Amino acid sequence: MKMKKIYWLSICMTVWFVGEMHAQQRDSAWLRQFQEMQRKIQQASEADHQRMMTLLHIDSLRPGYDPSPNSSHPPNTNESKANPYSHLPDPLVLNNGQRVTTPDMWWHLRRTEIQAAFDTCIYGRVPEHTPDVHWQVVEEKPDTQWHIPVIVKQLVGHVDNSMDTSIHVNIALTITLPTHIDHPVPVMMAFGFVWPPGFHFPQAASDSTTPWQQLVLQQGWGYAILIPTTIQADNGAGLTSGIIGLCNQGKPRQPNDWGALRAWAWGASRALDYMETDPAINAKQVGIEGLSRYGKAALVTMAYDQRFAIALIGSSGKGGATFYRRDFGEGMGNLASAAEYHWFCGNFLKYDGPLTANDLPVDAHELIAMCAPRPVFISTGSPTVEGNWVDDRGQFMAEVAAGPVYLLLGKKDLGTTKMPPMGTALISGDLAFRQHFGGHTDGPNWPYFIEFAKKYFH
Repeated sequence: MKMKKIYWLSICMTVWFVGEMHAQQRDSAWLRQFQEMQRKIQQASEADHQRMMTLLHIDSLRPGYDPSPNSSHPPNTNESKANPYSHLPDPLVLNNGQRVTTPDMWWHLRRTEIQAAFDTCIYGRVPEHTPDVHWQVVEEKPDTQWHIPVIVKQLVGHVDNSMDTSIHVNIALTITLPTHIDHPVPVMMAFGFVWPPGFHFPQAASDSTTPWQQLVLQQGWGYAILIPTTIQADNGAGLTSGIIGLCNQGKPRQPNDWGALRAWAWGASRALDYMETDPAINAKQVGIEGLSRYGKAALVTMAYDQRFAIALIGSSGKGGATFYRRDFGEGMGNLASAAEYHWFCGNFLKYDGPLTANDLPVDAHELIAMCAPRPVFISTGSPTVEGNWVDDRGQFMAEVAAGPVYLLLGKKDLGTTKMPPMGTALISGDLAFRQHFGGHTDGPNWPYFIEFAKKYFH
């Protein structure tokens, strides 16, 4: 019960700081308890971050940018200074310089090289043998959502912990399916969280977007919510627990070991394993969605597991769909800091230390290319509302640069190399893009994604 309490405190407080809460709540004992917990997590994360730097013989890292007003180290938002490097790895050129000219060369040679580089330098390597997951339906009940009859299943994926019985990993998954459909249905799986009973978070008055779950159900599809922090904690202090810690038997990571993004993707794959056993789900038409850091995780999931049919990637920024080589918005120093390094393997720190992003053998466009030939929709918001941190133009550029791989495999790219006006939906090809007028959300783009996905979900 203690771990459940801490888990819900962390989830609720993370969202709390996004919105406005009453003054008396900010002075509560609950807040003080949470702040003390966060202080301990930060200290442990910083200690592990320093341990990894020592392992890699790195004396110092370049600092990340501070987006605060009047900051002395603000992020670059000047497009004329955003591309300091002229070199961009070509997804259709082998490491030996030979050009990839056939789909067979892509599948058997180049894609393997690209994945190996991401494993080694950015996301880390998943252990050769990971534990089995036993899925248990802990609750199944009928419900009505937006006047649509549904069945809601609460599941827990119990991860075999025989390699270290002191570490427990129980993956939380909720699946909601329409009950008025008499055939297996497509499902959109989202990285997210479920509110604890009795918790009500005030919705922003300006957010009038129809809930994406409603849009999905209206199509006769189902949706699933996967809670990534039940797979792996979103901090460096948790790297000796969760699935990463379990596979390491509680020992700290080595530089090649996987980070949280890859671990969350692994968890999504295990959820898809379950869906393949559910006769009410069309497991060949399961999509993946995520926003921000979970947008990064969704793109990693799509790239590494070819069973996922489609992806909606929301404002993922660096570490996701925008170039590491771009100096715009969030910087390499932010990703390599003690606050975010746990998303990646330890080796990633080298590219903010003795090396630079230009030394990376791969970049974000090749992660998108690994999704080919399956459809990918990249969503961003307005720079005047969402801000420039996620580099919307860089995400568009990376998607353009992934296009040649889609064309090689007989699919359609974005159809243009020029970034369209805000609000324009590019959804005629197998790569899609839209920049909406709102903030850090993909909500306004869900109706356009639905239209895009209807070409593939039947």
